[in-house]
Amino acid sequence: MLYVTVPGGDYFDNKKAEFIYPKNQVLQLEHSLVSLAKWEANWKKPFLSRNAMTIEETIDYIRCMTLTQNVDPEVYYRLTKENLDQVSKYIEDPMTATKFKDEKSKPSREVVTAEILYYQMITLNVPFECQKWHLNRLLTLIKVCNLKNSPSKKMSQKELLAQNKALNDQRKQMLNTKG
Repeated sequence: MLYVTVPGGDYFDNKKAEFIYPKNQVLQLEHSLVSLAKWEANWKKPFLSRNAMTIEETIDYIRCMTLTQNVDPEVYYRLTKENLDQVSKYIEDPMTATKFKDEKSKPSREVVTAEILYYQMITLNVPFECQKWHLNRLLTLIKVCNLKNSPSKKMSQKELLAQNKALNDQRKQMLNTKG
């Protein structure tokens, strides 16, 4: 969860032709599958695509992430560059200690949408409470489940020889022998 303070200040309202003095607004944000699904419903395109988002799409995603109730829509247009950087860092944070070996497999060309992620959650028996987790943490869990459920791949000859050498070295050390 992220808390962002959007500064108040004084602004001129062109529609009413008067100055307004809004107060600081604290937004409680959550980057989750729920917010991703809301955004995709609004924009009718996949959030996890390689295409850059417009500023309007970015502001709308922040609106979809917002858990704070009764936020004036004008608040989102007062977001500062620092606010946007803070949100961006939060979205990019892995939120987990799990690391994966760099596999040299081709990246999937499958378009991943909210419905695909819900499908994966259902097939992997991931509880629906996880839809409110940080999205990167949920994606990591799905990847871990897929890896653990996939059949183990055969070792190459080189890997097999290296494993046997390591086992032999370990046994030599344990038995205090030279071979």
